[in-house]
Parts: sequence; C-alpha cells; structure tokens
Amino acid sequence: MKPANRECRRLSEIQAKVFEKSVSSLDMSSKMFVKRFMNSDVAKEFDSGAFLDGTKTIDDVFASIEEQYGKSSFGSVKYHREVMFWSGYLYRHFCYCYEISSKQAYKMLPFDYVARTYEPYHTLDILQAIERLLEAKNISFDEEEINKKGLTILRRIRLG
Repeated sequence: MKPANRECRRLSEIQAKVFEKSVSSLDMSSKMFVKRFMNSDVAKEFDSGAFLDGTKTIDDVFASIEEQYGKSSFGSVKYHREVMFWSGYLYRHFCYCYEISSKQAYKMLPFDYVARTYEPYHTLDILQAIERLLEAKNISFDEEEINKKGLTILRRIRLG
C-alpha cells in the first residue's frame, strides 16, 4: 500500500468536490453519476495523477462525462452533498493508496454500499474506513492472505 501524500490529498479533495457539486448541478441520480464518473476517461486522469497537470474545472469534468456518455436525467435519488463529498474522497484515497483504477474500486466497493456506510464511518480516518469496508466485503490486499486463499483453492481443485 502506498502512503497518502500531498498529491493524494489534493486529488481526493478535488474529486470530493466534484461528487459534492454533482448533487446540485446534474439532473441524474447520484448513483448514476458515480457509476459514470468511476468508469470515465476523467477518472483515468485522476488515477494517473494527470488531472493535477491540467486546467479542468468541476464544470469541465461534468462536460467531459456528458460528452463521453451523453446527457442523462436517469434516476431521481440524490444523496446528501456531505455523503457525496465523503464518497468521492474515499474512492480517490482508495485508488491512490491501493494503486488500483477507479473502475476496480467501483467494482469492489459499489456506491450504494459506500453511501450506506457514511453514518458509521465518516468520522474515522479515511484509511480506517476503507479497511473496514474491505473487511466487510472480505477483500484483502495482504499478500500473505491472498497466497493462503490461493493455496486453499488449489487444494480444493486437486482433491475435488
């Protein structure tokens, strides 16, 4: 796991603000926005850190996503802006520190699941919140744990 540094915090803060502003600026549901964002080309710019080198504003991010996927007013459920801010911050920290793509993070921790955990986890350190979310999903990034699971699967295959 890579430690959070200034770049991580800046990217997380910007992504959090994008998520937060989506509530008041877009017609689509929060769930649809997060799905589109996490699978978008803009998310890839965040993943690589290239976003910090550009001059895109939050509105430019929305325009890029609309250009990629088309305009949408799908869904009506919008989460509170604080939930969205925290979710955006958490996803970016997760991607940065665990060195995974936004697409992978979204698959591992679906937005509905992340949003539901806002109340119990938003006061925790962000990395502790991520660890708890992963634990509850039985997802491990510990090499020793991964090797043990792989060995168990191989044994089952040989015996089965």
